[in-house]
Amino acid sequence: MNIGRLPHESAEYRKIRDQLTQAELALRDQREQVAALRRKLPRDTVVEDYVLREGPPDLAAEGPIGDVRLSELLQADRALLLVHFMYGKKQQEPCPMCTLWADGYSGQAHHLRQRIDLGVLVAGPLERFRPYARERGWHDLRLFSAGDATVKRDLGFEDAEGAQSPGASVFTRGPDGSVRHFYSVSALLTSDEFRGMDLLCPLWHFLDLTPEGRGDFMPKKRYDR
Repeated sequence: MNIGRLPHESAEYRKIRDQLTQAELALRDQREQVAALRRKLPRDTVVEDYVLREGPPDLAAEGPIGDVRLSELLQADRALLLVHFMYGKKQQEPCPMCTLWADGYSGQAHHLRQRIDLGVLVAGPLERFRPYARERGWHDLRLFSAGDATVKRDLGFEDAEGAQSPGASVFTRGPDGSVRHFYSVSALLTSDEFRGMDLLCPLWHFLDLTPEGRGDFMPKKRYDR
C-alpha cells in the first residue's frame, strides 16, 4: 500500500518522505531493542515492604483510608507499576503535567489491568488528593499515598526537602514472597526537560505528526476551550 502517496506530490517531498520512512523503521527497531534489553534486567533487587495508604475503590466514598503493604499489591505472575505523581510535601498543588499523564492512564487502565496492576502514588494525603481525582474522573485508577514510607525518596523521586519528581517504578514478587524492584524511569532527563516518559503519553506523538510539532506547548489543568 502507498498510504499518503498522492499523484501531484513533488519529487522533493517524496525524497524526504522516503527518508522519513527509513528513519521511522529504525526508530521502531531501536524501541524494540530497548524493550528487549529492559526485559533482561535481573529480578534480584529486594526492597523494603513499604506501607502505603489507600482508600476505597469508589472515588465517591470519603473513606476509610487505611494501610496496605506493597507485598499485598503484588501477585506472583503480575508486575505492579506505580506512577510517581507530583503532589505532596513541597508540591502543594497537583502537577499539570502529571495530571495530563494520569488523564491518559485512566482511559487505558481497564486495558492495562488485563496484564499488570497499575497505581498512582503521591506523597500527600489521599483525603485531599481523592477529591481532585474524582473531579478529573479517574475512577479506574488506584490511588496510593506514600504516607510515612520512604519509598519515593529511596527510589530517587523525592529529595531531602520533600521536592517531588515524576516517573514510574515497576515491582515484582520474588519466589520467596519478597518485594523486588525491577525498573524505574524518570520524566526528568534534565532539570527542566520533561521528555523521559514521552512513550507513555500519546499527546506528544500526535503533535509530532503536525508541521508545527510540539512548539512550546505545556499542559494545563484547565483550558478555555
